[in-house]
Amino acid sequence: MALPPDSRDNDQKAERAYAAWVDAHLTRNYLAHLGHGLLGQTGFRLLNAPTFLPAYILLLSGGSNIAVGAILSLQALGMVLTPLLSANLIEHRPRVLPVGFSTGAAMRLMILCIAASGLLLQPTAALWAIGVFILGFGLFMGMQGVIFNFLMSKVIPVSKRGRLTGLRNFLAGITAAAVAWAAGEFLLGETPSVAGYSWTFVLAFVLTSIGLSLLLFVREPQPPRLRPRMPLIRRLGEIPALLRSDAAFTTYVLARALATMGRMAAPFYILFAGLEIGLTGSVLGILTMAFTLAGTFSNLVWGALADRHGFRLTLLGSIGLWILSTLALMASSGLLLTSLVFIGIGAAFQGFQQSAMNLTLEFGQRDELPMRIALANTASELAGTMGPLLGGILAAVLGYQAVFATSIGFLTLGGWMLARHVPEPRYRTASLAELKQPSGDI
Repeated sequence: MALPPDSRDNDQKAERAYAAWVDAHLTRNYLAHLGHGLLGQTGFRLLNAPTFLPAYILLLSGGSNIAVGAILSLQALGMVLTPLLSANLIEHRPRVLPVGFSTGAAMRLMILCIAASGLLLQPTAALWAIGVFILGFGLFMGMQGVIFNFLMSKVIPVSKRGRLTGLRNFLAGITAAAVAWAAGEFLLGETPSVAGYSWTFVLAFVLTSIGLSLLLFVREPQPPRLRPRMPLIRRLGEIPALLRSDAAFTTYVLARALATMGRMAAPFYILFAGLEIGLTGSVLGILTMAFTLAGTFSNLVWGALADRHGFRLTLLGSIGLWILSTLALMASSGLLLTSLVFIGIGAAFQGFQQSAMNLTLEFGQRDELPMRIALANTASELAGTMGPLLGGILAAVLGYQAVFATSIGFLTLGGWMLARHVPEPRYRTASLAELKQPSGDI
Protein backbone atom coordinates (compact mmCIF):
# COMPACT_ATOMS: atom_id res chain seq x y z
CA MET A 1 0.00 0.00 0.00
CA ALA A 2 1.48 3.36 -1.05
CA LEU A 3 2.09 6.01 1.55
CA PRO A 4 0.23 9.34 1.22
CA PRO A 5 2.38 12.11 -0.29
CA ASP A 6 2.52 14.04 2.99
CA SER A 7 3.73 10.95 4.83
CA ARG A 8 6.44 10.29 2.26
CA ASP A 9 7.57 13.91 2.43
CA ASN A 10 7.78 13.76 6.22
CA ASP A 11 9.81 10.53 6.08
CA GLN A 12 12.22 12.05 3.58
CA LYS A 13 12.65 15.19 5.69
CA ALA A 14 13.29 13.08 8.79
CA GLU A 15 15.91 11.01 6.93
CA ARG A 16 17.64 14.14 5.65
CA ALA A 17 17.72 15.63 9.15
CA TYR A 18 19.11 12.37 10.54
CA ALA A 19 21.81 12.24 7.83
CA ALA A 20 22.76 15.86 8.48
CA TRP A 21 23.10 15.15 12.23
CA VAL A 22 25.36 12.16 11.51
CA ASP A 23 27.47 14.25 9.18
CA ALA A 24 27.81 17.08 11.74
CA HIS A 25 29.13 14.67 14.41
CA LEU A 26 31.12 12.40 12.11
CA THR A 27 34.63 13.55 13.06
CA ARG A 28 33.94 13.22 16.80
CA ASN A 29 32.35 9.78 16.44
CA TYR A 30 35.04 8.60 14.02
CA LEU A 31 37.82 9.50 16.47
CA ALA A 32 35.96 8.01 19.45
CA HIS A 33 35.46 4.71 17.60
CA LEU A 34 39.10 4.78 16.52
CA GLY A 35 40.38 5.24 20.09
CA HIS A 36 37.99 2.66 21.51
CA GLY A 37 39.03 0.16 18.85
CA LEU A 38 42.74 0.85 19.28
CA LEU A 39 42.85 -0.04 22.97
CA GLY A 40 40.01 -2.55 22.92
CA GLN A 41 41.43 -4.54 20.00
CA THR A 42 44.91 -4.46 21.57
CA GLY A 43 43.64 -6.07 24.76
CA PHE A 44 41.22 -8.50 23.15
CA ARG A 45 43.90 -9.79 20.78
CA LEU A 46 45.96 -10.96 23.75
CA LEU A 47 43.03 -13.18 24.68
CA ASN A 48 41.74 -14.11 21.22
CA ALA A 49 45.01 -14.63 19.36
CA PRO A 50 45.56 -18.36 18.68
CA THR A 51 48.68 -18.37 20.85
CA PHE A 52 48.50 -17.36 24.54
CA LEU A 53 45.13 -18.83 25.57
CA PRO A 54 45.50 -22.25 23.87
CA ALA A 55 48.98 -22.62 25.37
CA TYR A 56 47.65 -21.52 28.79
CA ILE A 57 44.89 -24.14 28.71
CA LEU A 58 47.31 -26.80 27.48
CA LEU A 59 49.60 -26.04 30.44
CA LEU A 60 46.78 -26.17 33.00
CA SER A 61 45.30 -29.36 31.54
CA GLY A 62 48.57 -31.28 31.44
CA GLY A 63 48.68 -31.41 27.64
CA SER A 64 45.07 -32.24 26.67
CA ASN A 65 44.09 -31.22 23.14
CA ILE A 66 40.48 -32.09 23.91
CA ALA A 67 40.51 -29.67 26.87
CA VAL A 68 41.87 -26.92 24.60
CA GLY A 69 39.13 -27.46 22.02
CA ALA A 70 36.33 -27.91 24.56
CA ILE A 71 37.11 -24.83 26.65
CA LEU A 72 37.62 -22.57 23.64
CA SER A 73 34.35 -23.82 22.14
CA LEU A 74 32.57 -22.48 25.24
CA GLN A 75 33.35 -18.91 24.13
CA ALA A 76 31.67 -19.55 20.78
CA LEU A 77 28.76 -21.27 22.55
CA GLY A 78 28.17 -18.15 24.59
CA MET A 79 28.26 -16.08 21.41
CA VAL A 80 25.55 -18.31 19.93
CA LEU A 81 23.11 -17.82 22.80
CA THR A 82 22.87 -14.04 23.08
CA PRO A 83 22.84 -12.21 19.69
CA LEU A 84 19.11 -12.69 19.09
CA LEU A 85 18.35 -11.62 22.66
CA SER A 86 20.57 -8.59 22.18
CA ALA A 87 18.82 -7.60 18.95
CA ASN A 88 15.43 -7.81 20.64
CA LEU A 89 16.80 -5.77 23.52
CA ILE A 90 17.97 -2.82 21.42
CA GLU A 91 16.00 -2.57 18.16
CA HIS A 92 13.18 -0.54 19.74
CA ARG A 93 15.54 1.79 21.66
CA PRO A 94 16.32 5.27 20.34
CA ARG A 95 19.89 4.92 21.72
CA VAL A 96 21.82 1.70 22.29
CA LEU A 97 25.08 3.00 23.76
CA PRO A 98 24.02 2.63 27.44
CA VAL A 99 23.33 -1.07 26.89
CA GLY A 100 26.69 -1.33 25.12
CA PHE A 101 28.49 0.08 28.15
CA SER A 102 26.90 -2.54 30.41
CA THR A 103 27.77 -5.49 28.20
CA GLY A 104 31.25 -4.11 27.52
CA ALA A 105 31.97 -3.79 31.23
CA ALA A 106 30.75 -7.34 31.84
CA MET A 107 33.07 -8.66 29.10
CA ARG A 108 36.05 -7.01 30.70
CA LEU A 109 35.12 -8.40 34.11
CA MET A 110 35.26 -11.91 32.61
CA ILE A 111 38.83 -11.25 31.37
CA LEU A 112 39.83 -10.19 34.88
CA CYS A 113 38.27 -13.34 36.33
CA ILE A 114 40.16 -15.53 33.82
CA ALA A 115 43.38 -13.89 34.97
CA ALA A 116 42.51 -14.19 38.67
CA SER A 117 41.69 -17.91 38.27
CA GLY A 118 45.29 -18.71 37.38
CA LEU A 119 46.67 -16.57 40.20
CA LEU A 120 44.37 -17.77 42.99
CA LEU A 121 43.32 -21.36 42.18
CA GLN A 122 45.01 -24.73 41.78
CA PRO A 123 45.39 -25.92 38.15
CA THR A 124 42.34 -28.23 38.06
CA ALA A 125 40.06 -25.70 39.76
CA ALA A 126 41.50 -22.92 37.59
CA LEU A 127 40.72 -24.92 34.45
CA TRP A 128 37.06 -25.32 35.46
CA ALA A 129 36.80 -21.66 36.46
CA ILE A 130 38.32 -20.50 33.18
CA GLY A 131 35.74 -22.58 31.32
CA VAL A 132 32.94 -20.80 33.19
CA PHE A 133 34.42 -17.35 32.62
CA ILE A 134 35.17 -18.08 28.94
CA LEU A 135 31.50 -18.99 28.55
CA GLY A 136 30.52 -15.72 30.26
CA PHE A 137 32.92 -13.80 28.05
CA GLY A 138 31.26 -15.36 25.00
CA LEU A 139 27.76 -14.53 26.26
CA PHE A 140 28.57 -10.85 26.62
CA MET A 141 30.68 -10.77 23.47
CA GLY A 142 27.71 -12.13 21.52
CA MET A 143 25.62 -9.22 22.79
CA GLN A 144 28.34 -6.66 22.12
CA GLY A 145 28.78 -7.89 18.55
CA VAL A 146 25.21 -6.84 17.77
CA ILE A 147 25.16 -3.63 19.80
CA PHE A 148 28.41 -2.08 18.63
CA ASN A 149 28.02 -3.08 14.99
CA PHE A 150 24.57 -1.51 14.99
CA LEU A 151 25.98 1.58 16.71
CA MET A 152 28.64 1.89 14.02
CA SER A 153 25.98 1.59 11.29
CA LYS A 154 24.18 4.55 12.89
CA VAL A 155 27.12 6.95 13.22
CA ILE A 156 29.62 5.95 10.48
CA PRO A 157 28.52 6.12 6.80
CA VAL A 158 29.09 2.98 4.77
CA SER A 159 31.67 4.73 2.57
CA LYS A 160 33.87 5.36 5.64
CA ARG A 161 33.61 2.02 7.46
CA GLY A 162 36.34 0.25 5.51
CA ARG A 163 38.91 2.94 6.25
CA LEU A 164 37.82 3.22 9.88
CA THR A 165 38.05 -0.51 10.61
CA GLY A 166 41.26 -0.77 8.60
CA LEU A 167 42.96 2.13 10.43
CA ARG A 168 41.60 0.99 13.80
CA ASN A 169 42.95 -2.51 13.34
CA PHE A 170 46.21 -1.19 11.90
CA LEU A 171 46.92 0.91 14.98
CA ALA A 172 45.68 -1.80 17.34
CA GLY A 173 47.88 -4.36 15.61
CA ILE A 174 51.01 -2.29 16.15
CA THR A 175 50.32 -1.86 19.86
CA ALA A 176 49.14 -5.47 20.24
CA ALA A 177 52.31 -6.76 18.60
CA ALA A 178 54.48 -4.69 20.95
CA VAL A 179 52.46 -5.77 23.99
CA ALA A 180 52.53 -9.44 22.90
CA TRP A 181 56.31 -9.34 22.47
CA ALA A 182 56.74 -7.69 25.88
CA ALA A 183 54.42 -10.22 27.52
CA GLY A 184 56.34 -13.12 25.97
CA GLU A 185 59.72 -11.72 26.97
CA PHE A 186 59.02 -10.30 30.43
CA LEU A 187 55.89 -11.99 31.80
CA LEU A 188 56.38 -15.51 30.39
CA GLY A 189 60.10 -15.91 29.76
CA GLU A 190 61.85 -19.09 28.66
CA THR A 191 59.63 -21.31 30.82
CA PRO A 192 56.06 -19.97 30.70
CA SER A 193 54.14 -20.27 33.96
CA VAL A 194 50.48 -20.01 34.94
CA ALA A 195 51.21 -16.74 36.73
CA GLY A 196 52.86 -15.30 33.61
CA TYR A 197 49.82 -16.03 31.47
CA SER A 198 47.55 -14.62 34.17
CA TRP A 199 49.39 -11.30 34.32
CA THR A 200 49.22 -11.13 30.52
CA PHE A 201 45.42 -11.29 30.78
CA VAL A 202 45.41 -8.67 33.56
CA LEU A 203 47.14 -6.40 31.06
CA ALA A 204 44.41 -7.21 28.52
CA PHE A 205 41.77 -6.22 31.10
CA VAL A 206 43.40 -2.84 31.75
CA LEU A 207 43.78 -1.95 28.07
CA THR A 208 40.22 -2.93 27.11
CA SER A 209 38.76 -1.03 30.08
CA ILE A 210 40.50 2.19 29.07
CA GLY A 211 39.23 1.66 25.52
CA LEU A 212 35.64 1.26 26.70
CA SER A 213 35.79 4.59 28.53
CA LEU A 214 36.52 6.41 25.25
CA LEU A 215 33.00 5.66 24.03
CA LEU A 216 31.84 8.34 26.47
CA PHE A 217 32.74 10.76 23.67
CA VAL A 218 30.35 9.19 21.13
CA ARG A 219 27.26 11.17 20.17
CA GLU A 220 24.52 8.77 19.07
CA PRO A 221 21.57 10.00 17.00
CA GLN A 222 17.97 8.97 17.47
CA PRO A 223 16.76 7.39 14.21
CA PRO A 224 13.63 8.80 12.56
CA ARG A 225 11.89 5.44 12.69
CA LEU A 226 12.01 2.62 15.27
CA ARG A 227 10.55 -0.83 15.41
CA PRO A 228 7.83 -1.22 18.04
CA ARG A 229 8.82 -3.16 21.13
CA MET A 230 7.95 -6.84 20.70
CA PRO A 231 8.20 -9.94 22.94
CA LEU A 232 11.23 -12.07 22.08
CA ILE A 233 9.23 -15.18 21.14
CA ARG A 234 7.04 -13.21 18.74
CA ARG A 235 10.07 -11.53 17.19
CA LEU A 236 11.79 -14.88 16.71
CA GLY A 237 8.67 -16.06 14.90
CA GLU A 238 9.33 -13.42 12.22
CA ILE A 239 12.78 -14.80 11.37
CA PRO A 240 11.64 -17.35 8.73
CA ALA A 241 9.83 -14.61 6.80
CA LEU A 242 12.89 -12.35 7.00
CA LEU A 243 15.12 -15.12 5.61
CA ARG A 244 12.66 -16.00 2.86
CA SER A 245 12.43 -12.36 1.80
CA ASP A 246 16.15 -12.05 1.04
CA ALA A 247 17.72 -15.14 -0.55
CA ALA A 248 21.13 -13.45 -0.94
CA PHE A 249 21.32 -12.63 2.78
CA THR A 250 20.23 -16.15 3.74
CA THR A 251 22.88 -17.70 1.50
CA TYR A 252 25.48 -15.30 2.89
CA VAL A 253 24.65 -16.39 6.45
CA LEU A 254 25.09 -20.05 5.50
CA ALA A 255 28.31 -19.42 3.54
CA ARG A 256 29.81 -17.40 6.40
CA ALA A 257 28.92 -20.14 8.90
CA LEU A 258 30.55 -22.83 6.74
CA ALA A 259 33.71 -20.76 6.36
CA THR A 260 33.73 -20.09 10.11
CA MET A 261 33.93 -23.86 10.68
CA GLY A 262 37.45 -23.44 9.32
CA ARG A 263 38.25 -21.71 12.60
CA MET A 264 38.42 -25.17 14.17
CA ALA A 265 42.12 -25.20 13.32
CA ALA A 266 42.94 -21.89 15.03
CA PRO A 267 43.81 -23.17 18.54
CA PHE A 268 46.01 -25.88 17.06
CA TYR A 269 48.23 -23.76 14.83
CA ILE A 270 50.45 -22.81 17.77
CA LEU A 271 50.37 -26.31 19.27
CA PHE A 272 51.41 -27.85 15.93
CA ALA A 273 54.21 -25.29 15.56
CA GLY A 274 55.31 -26.04 19.12
CA LEU A 275 56.07 -29.65 18.18
CA GLU A 276 58.83 -28.37 15.91
CA ILE A 277 60.16 -25.23 17.58
CA GLY A 278 58.98 -25.45 21.22
CA LEU A 279 56.70 -23.12 23.15
CA THR A 280 58.97 -20.80 25.11
CA GLY A 281 57.80 -17.33 26.06
CA SER A 282 60.02 -15.88 23.36
CA VAL A 283 58.50 -18.12 20.66
CA LEU A 284 54.97 -17.30 21.81
CA GLY A 285 55.78 -13.60 21.77
CA ILE A 286 57.35 -13.70 18.29
CA LEU A 287 54.51 -15.70 16.72
CA THR A 288 51.84 -13.56 18.38
CA MET A 289 53.67 -10.46 17.16
CA ALA A 290 53.82 -11.91 13.62
CA PHE A 291 50.11 -12.73 13.76
CA THR A 292 49.08 -9.29 15.02
CA LEU A 293 51.42 -7.26 12.81
CA ALA A 294 50.11 -9.10 9.76
CA GLY A 295 46.58 -8.11 10.72
CA THR A 296 47.86 -4.61 11.34
CA PHE A 297 49.25 -3.90 7.90
CA SER A 298 46.82 -6.07 5.93
CA ASN A 299 43.86 -4.20 7.42
CA LEU A 300 44.88 -1.07 5.53
CA VAL A 301 44.81 -3.09 2.31
CA TRP A 302 41.53 -4.87 3.17
CA GLY A 303 39.91 -1.56 4.10
CA ALA A 304 41.00 0.27 0.95
CA LEU A 305 39.91 -2.64 -1.26
CA ALA A 306 36.55 -2.84 0.52
CA ASP A 307 35.83 0.87 0.13
CA ARG A 308 36.57 0.60 -3.59
CA HIS A 309 35.19 -2.84 -4.49
CA GLY A 310 33.04 -3.97 -1.56
CA PHE A 311 33.47 -6.30 1.41
CA ARG A 312 32.40 -9.38 -0.55
CA LEU A 313 35.66 -9.28 -2.51
CA THR A 314 37.80 -8.90 0.60
CA LEU A 315 35.93 -11.71 2.36
CA LEU A 316 36.69 -14.02 -0.57
CA GLY A 317 40.31 -12.88 -0.61
CA SER A 318 40.75 -13.55 3.10
CA ILE A 319 39.31 -17.07 2.73
CA GLY A 320 41.78 -17.81 -0.09
CA LEU A 321 44.72 -16.52 1.96
CA TRP A 322 43.56 -18.54 4.98
CA ILE A 323 43.57 -21.75 2.91
CA LEU A 324 47.03 -21.07 1.45
CA SER A 325 48.49 -20.23 4.89
CA THR A 326 47.12 -23.42 6.43
CA LEU A 327 48.64 -25.48 3.63
CA ALA A 328 51.96 -23.68 4.15
CA LEU A 329 51.92 -24.39 7.90
CA MET A 330 51.59 -28.12 7.23
CA ALA A 331 54.86 -28.00 5.29
CA SER A 332 56.82 -25.43 7.33
CA SER A 333 59.68 -25.95 9.79
CA GLY A 334 61.83 -23.62 11.84
CA LEU A 335 60.94 -20.33 13.52
CA LEU A 336 61.44 -18.13 10.44
CA LEU A 337 59.14 -20.11 8.13
CA THR A 338 56.59 -20.59 10.89
CA SER A 339 56.59 -16.84 11.55
CA LEU A 340 55.93 -16.20 7.84
CA VAL A 341 53.02 -18.62 7.96
CA PHE A 342 51.59 -16.86 11.03
CA ILE A 343 51.82 -13.60 9.08
CA GLY A 344 49.56 -15.11 6.43
CA ILE A 345 47.18 -16.53 9.02
CA GLY A 346 47.00 -13.19 10.85
CA ALA A 347 46.24 -11.27 7.66
CA ALA A 348 43.56 -13.80 6.70
CA PHE A 349 41.93 -13.75 10.15
CA GLN A 350 41.70 -9.97 10.22
CA GLY A 351 40.43 -9.75 6.66
CA PHE A 352 37.75 -12.34 7.36
CA GLN A 353 36.63 -10.72 10.62
CA GLN A 354 36.56 -7.19 9.22
CA SER A 355 34.84 -8.18 5.98
CA ALA A 356 32.20 -10.45 7.54
CA MET A 357 31.27 -7.83 10.14
CA ASN A 358 30.89 -5.02 7.62
CA LEU A 359 29.27 -7.08 4.86
CA THR A 360 26.41 -7.93 7.22
CA LEU A 361 25.68 -4.21 7.64
CA GLU A 362 25.03 -3.82 3.91
CA PHE A 363 22.00 -6.11 3.71
CA GLY A 364 18.49 -4.78 4.29
CA GLN A 365 17.09 -1.67 5.92
CA ARG A 366 18.28 0.11 9.05
CA ASP A 367 15.40 -0.89 11.33
CA GLU A 368 16.03 -4.58 10.50
CA LEU A 369 19.80 -4.41 11.03
CA PRO A 370 19.96 -5.60 14.68
CA MET A 371 18.12 -8.81 13.83
CA ARG A 372 20.18 -9.39 10.66
CA ILE A 373 23.42 -8.89 12.61
CA ALA A 374 22.14 -11.26 15.29
CA LEU A 375 21.18 -13.96 12.76
CA ALA A 376 24.52 -13.80 10.98
CA ASN A 377 26.49 -13.82 14.24
CA THR A 378 24.42 -16.64 15.75
CA ALA A 379 24.92 -18.91 12.74
CA SER A 380 28.60 -18.04 12.58
CA GLU A 381 29.24 -18.70 16.26
CA LEU A 382 27.21 -21.91 16.22
CA ALA A 383 29.79 -23.09 13.71
CA GLY A 384 32.49 -21.58 15.92
CA THR A 385 31.19 -23.65 18.84
CA MET A 386 31.30 -26.95 16.99
CA GLY A 387 34.59 -26.21 15.23
CA PRO A 388 37.11 -26.20 18.10
CA LEU A 389 35.36 -29.13 19.78
CA LEU A 390 35.51 -31.17 16.56
CA GLY A 391 39.08 -29.99 16.07
CA GLY A 392 40.09 -31.17 19.53
CA ILE A 393 38.65 -34.62 18.91
CA LEU A 394 40.30 -34.87 15.49
CA ALA A 395 43.64 -33.73 16.93
CA ALA A 396 43.46 -36.32 19.71
CA VAL A 397 42.43 -39.19 17.42
CA LEU A 398 43.95 -38.45 14.00
CA GLY A 399 46.48 -35.67 14.62
CA TYR A 400 46.82 -32.02 13.67
CA GLN A 401 47.06 -32.70 9.92
CA ALA A 402 43.49 -34.04 9.92
CA VAL A 403 42.28 -30.88 11.70
CA PHE A 404 43.92 -28.65 9.08
CA ALA A 405 42.59 -30.70 6.14
CA THR A 406 39.03 -30.56 7.51
CA SER A 407 39.37 -26.83 8.11
CA ILE A 408 40.45 -26.28 4.51
CA GLY A 409 37.42 -28.24 3.30
CA PHE A 410 34.98 -26.00 5.18
CA LEU A 411 36.75 -22.82 4.05
CA THR A 412 36.62 -23.96 0.43
CA LEU A 413 32.91 -24.81 0.60
CA GLY A 414 31.99 -21.50 2.26
CA GLY A 415 34.07 -19.50 -0.21
CA TRP A 416 32.55 -21.30 -3.21
CA MET A 417 29.01 -20.63 -1.96
CA LEU A 418 29.77 -16.95 -1.37
CA ALA A 419 31.38 -16.52 -4.80
CA ARG A 420 28.67 -18.40 -6.68
CA HIS A 421 25.44 -17.38 -4.97
CA VAL A 422 25.91 -14.05 -3.11
CA PRO A 423 26.12 -10.89 -5.27
CA GLU A 424 27.81 -7.76 -3.93
CA PRO A 425 25.09 -6.18 -1.72
CA ARG A 426 26.51 -2.67 -1.99
CA TYR A 427 25.17 -2.40 -5.52
CA ARG A 428 21.62 -3.30 -4.49
CA THR A 429 20.82 0.39 -4.14
CA ALA A 430 17.15 -0.09 -3.39
CA SER A 431 17.89 -2.24 -0.38
CA LEU A 432 20.52 0.17 0.89
CA ALA A 433 18.60 3.39 0.45
CA GLU A 434 18.08 3.93 4.16
CA LEU A 435 21.73 3.30 4.96
CA LYS A 436 23.07 5.94 2.60
CA GLN A 437 24.35 8.95 4.51
CA PRO A 438 26.56 11.90 3.57
CA SER A 439 30.22 10.97 3.58
CA GLY A 440 31.51 13.99 5.50
CA ASP A 441 35.18 14.89 5.57
CA ILE A 442 37.58 12.62 7.44
